[in-house]
Amino acid sequence: MKTIREAEIIMDVGTLLKQYAAGERDFRNSNFQGLSFAGVDLSEANLRGANFIQANLAGATLQRANLREANLTQANLQGANLQEANLIGSNLSKANLSEANLSDASLRASNLSGTNLTKANLTEAIFSEAVLREADLSQAKLFETTLSRTNLSHALLVGASLEGANLTNAIAVGINLKGANLVKALLHGANFTGANLSQVDLSRAKANGTNMTDAILIGANLRGANVSWTTLRGADLTRTNFYRAKLCWSNLTEAILVDAVLLDANLRQVTLRDTNLKGAIMPDGTKHE
Repeated sequence: MKTIREAEIIMDVGTLLKQYAAGERDFRNSNFQGLSFAGVDLSEANLRGANFIQANLAGATLQRANLREANLTQANLQGANLQEANLIGSNLSKANLSEANLSDASLRASNLSGTNLTKANLTEAIFSEAVLREADLSQAKLFETTLSRTNLSHALLVGASLEGANLTNAIAVGINLKGANLVKALLHGANFTGANLSQVDLSRAKANGTNMTDAILIGANLRGANVSWTTLRGADLTRTNFYRAKLCWSNLTEAILVDAVLLDANLRQVTLRDTNLKGAIMPDGTKHE
């Protein structure tokens, strides 16, 4: 006997729209694989567990829709409105969500591996424990977005806005955040090993206990940031601005701090073994030769 999850209801687009127009909202476990819903309004519909594999939902309105545990693998959601939608545990791997509105939506524990989220609005969305491995979030808006315990390994976030975002304990190995805005972001315990953080604005960010081994932070701004107890072994910190930053007890072994600004920075108990400080402005204002 098939389980409720397995017993998908096969439904065509016309039937769905007719029932929706009549006031029906419950379409759980329906099978819409490969169908087109481009520009359709399905606000507040219950689509939990529905099959949207390779479906076309470009420009669709799915505000406050329940898509929990839905399968949207390779679906086209470009420009779709998913504001306040429930996408907990959903599968959005390799889907196209470019320019989509996911503000205030919950994608906790969802799979977004290889997903296209370029220029998407993810303001205050919840991605806790989600998988965003190799996803493209270039120029996306992630203001105060929750990304705690999220897997962002090798994801692309070039020019993304993450002001006030929470990346506590995130896995961000090999992530590319070049030119991103991380002002006031929370990065406690996150793993940025081998990450590209060049020209990133981390001013006033809090990153205690973060792993930035071999990370690239060329020209980054960490003005007033707290990066105490952080591993920066082998990191390239050329021209990085640490003005009034806290680095106490951090490990900068073999790091490159050529022409870095360390004016008024807290370097108490910092490990500087084999660190290259040529031309760096030290905490007391002197230039290191």
